[in-house]
Amino acid sequence: FLTLEIDLTMIKKILSLFVLGLILYSCATVPITGRKQLKLVSNSEILPLSFDQYQQVLKENKLSNNTKWVNMVKEVGYNIQMATEEYMRQNGLQDKIAGYAWEFNLIESDVVNAWCMPGGKVAFYTGIMPICEDETGVAVVMGHEVAHAIANHGRERMSQGLAANLGLSTVSAAMGQNPTMTQELLLQSVGIGTQLGMLSFSRTHESEADRIGLIFMAMAGYNPQAAPDFWKRMAAQSDGQRPPEFLSTHPHPDTRINDLRASLPEAMKYYRRSN
Repeated sequence: FLTLEIDLTMIKKILSLFVLGLILYSCATVPITGRKQLKLVSNSEILPLSFDQYQQVLKENKLSNNTKWVNMVKEVGYNIQMATEEYMRQNGLQDKIAGYAWEFNLIESDVVNAWCMPGGKVAFYTGIMPICEDETGVAVVMGHEVAHAIANHGRERMSQGLAANLGLSTVSAAMGQNPTMTQELLLQSVGIGTQLGMLSFSRTHESEADRIGLIFMAMAGYNPQAAPDFWKRMAAQSDGQRPPEFLSTHPHPDTRINDLRASLPEAMKYYRRSN
């Protein structure tokens, strides 16, 4: 019995070291903020699934025929894409977006929301456009959503979800075991699933996307000083009981606006450089 107890203790120590090593090995760094994040899933695994799910969403929803708004979303999206790619090149990070296939679409819906799937697949709903008001307002949202993709928030949430729900660390293994749950985890990871999961991670991601998004919109030539006003308009949409979907997992509006103002000096350096 003593030998067995010693063996079990040694096994626990070995497993602990193995898990620690796996976590350390599976860490990635978020551009601009430098935050360490879990990366159990590779882009080569998650991007094909993301692209398939994006096309499925487009098939199941009606695209807007409002030419003005559609062109605005696509033009602002392209400008921020170019600025983002330039930032990544300037900082030697272009390999981090290898395989990205940018796409910007406007879905006909009263839902006040927008999202970005891993790999640069962005969707706006028409319900958010009046709150955006103009191209600069769209740029606030677009910069924020593109920042989610660059910071690999979907991949991070997917990694957390696989570990928590299936005890697996690769998409391929999860698809083999439970493809339905795997697809739902991906949708949840970008906030468009049937449940808004992992809220303890979401608020960190949203705050991070705010900061990064300011820089991307500034580099694209849009004044980041417009961001606090946009979020004031967004907060005003709440009926006092249930906030818009775009605010459902986000920091409190007052906290967000204060944080955005604190990040403006950093972002304005990029804005002045581009004008």
